[in-house]
Amino acid sequence: MTSPLPVLLPHVPELQVERWFKTDAPLSLDLLRGKVVALHAFQMLCPACVAHGLPQAQRMHALFGGRGLQVIGLHTVFEHHEVMEEAQALQAFVHEYGISFPVAADKPQGRIPTTMRALELQGTPSLLLVDKQGRLRMHQFGRVDDMVAGAAIGELLQEPEDDCSADGCRVNR
Repeated sequence: MTSPLPVLLPHVPELQVERWFKTDAPLSLDLLRGKVVALHAFQMLCPACVAHGLPQAQRMHALFGGRGLQVIGLHTVFEHHEVMEEAQALQAFVHEYGISFPVAADKPQGRIPTTMRALELQGTPSLLLVDKQGRLRMHQFGRVDDMVAGAAIGELLQEPEDDCSADGCRVNR
């Protein structure tokens, strides 16, 4: 059975991270193959991120974290650089908001950070879902309804780890 979620990219570019928070070791999309990854791009000073995106990511982590979903916050700064690129500010933010999933600080590169540019993010908040094979299946800017996000995650968690369907098995390159 194939999922109604389209494959938007057959391989997601690796995260380019300056620093990690809430994890003992750096994470990579390649190391997370076999898991579904919810990548939530946010900024500390983005009202929609604080009011909707981060609480949604927390709910995803609480509901699906033990079931094969890895939630990652990507702090990607494209405005107010001088305030938000300080590691201490992000560390305090993660602590104060009780974020319980790993958070990566996107590597700065001029006005648009490296990972934000590579993933062609339109802004924050953004939600990206990567399937067990490392393919991009959802790329959504702005607020995503909890039921839509939950249904998409549920579908991806139910997919087999290999790329097989009734039509055959595809080699992932």
